[in-house]
Amino acid sequence: MFEVTLAPAQKVLDCAPLRDPNAYAALVREIGEDGACEVRAVFWSETSARLQLFRTLSREQHHARIAREAHSLKSAAGTFGYTRLAGLALRLEKSAETLHDAELRDLLDQMDAAYATARAQEPEG
Repeated sequence: MFEVTLAPAQKVLDCAPLRDPNAYAALVREIGEDGACEVRAVFWSETSARLQLFRTLSREQHHARIAREAHSLKSAAGTFGYTRLAGLALRLEKSAETLHDAELRDLLDQMDAAYATARAQEPEG
């Protein structure tokens, strides 16, 4: 399983690689090209929905759900080697209860950008 260490400073996350190119190859070896493509399609769809969901949830009322969803996103992003997105999701998971609204919006903006970059780097299919 993919492990991400919580970075003590945002600067470390900014320097994190966008993705590990070997992760998808490892998944293909495990489940085959067709299976990996199907799982990746689900990842794109679920991640897009999850990022939208984060913006609709009140941190004060839903911090536990935000943390759970961030944990799931971290794991899924790690499976495909999207290290920056996984690191940002870990940061959200660990700080969902304590982030101020402006910090949460900034983190979600960073996650949206990491997702868009990951999407742009990958071929469809």
